[in-house]
Amino acid sequence: MATYYDQNKYNSLREEYDFFRFQRYDYTLEKDSLYVKFYFSLNDEYFFTPSFEIAKRKFYDFNNLGNNQIDTILFNIGMIELISYWKLACPRKVYIKPFRLSEEQIKWWKKLYFNGLGEFFYLNGIKENVDDFMEIICESDISLNKINIPLSDATLVPVGGGKDSVVTLELLKNKLPVIPLIINPRGATNECVKVAGFSEEQVAVIKRTLDSTMLRMNNEGFLNGHTPFSAMLAFYTLLIGFATNSKYIALSNESSANEPTVPDSEINHQYSKSIAFENDFRDYVNKYISSDIEYFSFLRPLNEIQIASLFSRNKDYYKVFKSCNAGSKTDSWCGKCPKCLFTYLIMSPFISQEDLINIFGKDLLNDNDLQPILKQLKGEADVKPFECVGTIEEVNACLNFSQQTTDNRQQTSTTLTIDDLLNQYDEMNNLPEHFAAILKDNLFKNN
Repeated sequence: MATYYDQNKYNSLREEYDFFRFQRYDYTLEKDSLYVKFYFSLNDEYFFTPSFEIAKRKFYDFNNLGNNQIDTILFNIGMIELISYWKLACPRKVYIKPFRLSEEQIKWWKKLYFNGLGEFFYLNGIKENVDDFMEIICESDISLNKINIPLSDATLVPVGGGKDSVVTLELLKNKLPVIPLIINPRGATNECVKVAGFSEEQVAVIKRTLDSTMLRMNNEGFLNGHTPFSAMLAFYTLLIGFATNSKYIALSNESSANEPTVPDSEINHQYSKSIAFENDFRDYVNKYISSDIEYFSFLRPLNEIQIASLFSRNKDYYKVFKSCNAGSKTDSWCGKCPKCLFTYLIMSPFISQEDLINIFGKDLLNDNDLQPILKQLKGEADVKPFECVGTIEEVNACLNFSQQTTDNRQQTSTTLTIDDLLNQYDEMNNLPEHFAAILKDNLFKNN
C-alpha cells in the first residue's frame, strides 16, 4: 500500500509547528437562520475560519436554546471541526481557549481523534500511539452545562443520497414524524428526499464551508488524509435535534461498518460509523450534553445484503440515488471505484442486470479493469479498499449467488449464503423498542 507522506515528514512538521489553537467561535441568529464561524490557528502563523449556515425553516426554533445551551453544542462542533485543520501539521499541543474540558472529556476526544485518524496515519506511514500523539490543554476555567429542554417524538434522519438513508426514510416516514437532514445538498440528496415525499421546506439543511487556506496548504505539501466525517455529522445532528425538538436521531449505519479495513487491526475507514463510536458518542452526550436526546443507527442490526434487499423494493430511487465519492461533484457513478463496484455487487442478487446496467452505465462485474478492486473486496489482498464498503463475507456470498461462473465471476469459498445473511439480526444495537419493531416487521417480510 503506497503512502502519501512518511514518518519523517510528520516528524519535521511537528518540530516546525508545535501548537494548534482553538481560539473562539462567533454566531448570529437572525429570523431562525443561524450563522457560525470558528477561529483556529496553527502556531499563530496560519489562521482558519471554517463556517456553517443553517437555512431558515419554519420548524426551527433556536430560541428554545439559551446562549449557554447554544454554546454547549457549538463548542463541541468546533472540537470536531478542528481535526481537519490540526492534521495539516499534527502539532503536539492543542490549546482550547473557549471552555474547559474535564480530564475524562480530554481522554474521550483524544480517543476519537486517534481512531478517527487511523486511516490517515496508516496510509501516510505514521507510527503513533493514543497517549503521545497530542496533548490537549484548556486555557479556560469555564465549564459548559448540559441542555435540558422538552423534546417531542420527532425523528431526525440524516440523508447522504445513498441506499442506506433511503431505506431509513422509507421505513420510518409513515410511522413517525420524520425530519430529513442534509449537509451540503447535492443532486442525489435533494432528489432522494423529493422521491420520499418531502418538500424543500420540510428538510433541514446545513451549508458547511471549509477554509480556503487549508485547501491551499493541502496542495503545498502539508499533511492530508481521511478524517471522521460521520463523527462531525453526529455533533451537527445534535444542534438540529434541539432546534427541532426532536428526541430521536436515526442514523443509517449498518453492522457491516464494524469490520476493520486492515485485518487484525483497529484501523477502520468507517470507524465513526461503527458501534464502538456510536456507544462512545451516546455516553459522551449523556454525560456532558443531554440525557434526553437519543442518537442511534436505525440500520445497525442489519448487514449490507439486508439493506440492499430492502432498497430494491423502492424502484423510484434507482435513477436518483448516488453514493460514489469520486462522482459526487458531477452527481454520477464513476464506474471505476470500490464504492461503485461494491454497490453494484451487493445489489446484484435483488436487482436485475438490466436495471443495474441502467443505474451504473455498464456491467461492473464484467469489467476487467475492476478485477484488482474485486480481489480487495473479496479479501484476497492485504487490506480492503478504504471506502464505505461491506464485509468480505458479504461480497463472497454475492459472488457465489451469481449464476455466471466465467473467469471473471468464479465462485468463492464462504461459510454463509445470501439466505443466511438475510436472516441475521445483530443484537448489538441501541434501537428504542418501537424502532426495532418497525425494522423487524419490514426485514422479515417477503425475504
